[in-house]
Amino acid sequence: MPSNVSPRQRQILDLLLKNREGLSIDEIAMALNISRNAIQQHLPSLEKERYIQTGDLKKTAGRPVRTFILTEQGLNFFPKQYGWFSELILSDLKQEMGSEGLKIYLQKLGKSLAQSLLPRFAGKNTEERIVELSTIMEDLGFQVSASDKDTKEHSYIQACNCIYHDIAQKHSEVCELDKALISTLLDKKIELVDCMAKGEHICSFKINKNDEKS
Repeated sequence: MPSNVSPRQRQILDLLLKNREGLSIDEIAMALNISRNAIQQHLPSLEKERYIQTGDLKKTAGRPVRTFILTEQGLNFFPKQYGWFSELILSDLKQEMGSEGLKIYLQKLGKSLAQSLLPRFAGKNTEERIVELSTIMEDLGFQVSASDKDTKEHSYIQACNCIYHDIAQKHSEVCELDKALISTLLDKKIELVDCMAKGEHICSFKINKNDEKS
């Protein structure tokens, strides 16, 4: 659960998930058995985080009342289990293609992903590209950390987590996607020198500044 959401706010989100048509403040208060004022204190924070938004007016015996509904971001708040599905696909591809074939496929996938991101690197030098790449990796879920190994010839990008660690332990070929993505975006030869899937504490990519990829 994200740290910016309190247990009570989680209850509100759970309730709205089960009532996708939306609920009024009074309906939420009644369902959770707390006061209307208490609910009103939590809703602004959830709106600020874009987890909820106002929905349609709901007709009552009196005048129509405002409702609240989950946003797409609110739906994404709840955990999803993609690992088993990814592993199923990779296992099937590996069985059909073999390990080397799967590596080639994932390299192609990484290069394809890079094509949509290349405009962000236009006109940038190597150092600026590395900074931009770090931002993209963080957006993807990597926790990128600074390296003290950089030299004139080499730079390093380090991540203290692996976004598909469990899968990579069973299918080390997935690292080829990252390598192809990074190499294409930087237009440099890179080397995976440390890998968490192989028992290391970090994933570390060595960038050869003077060597063009092609």
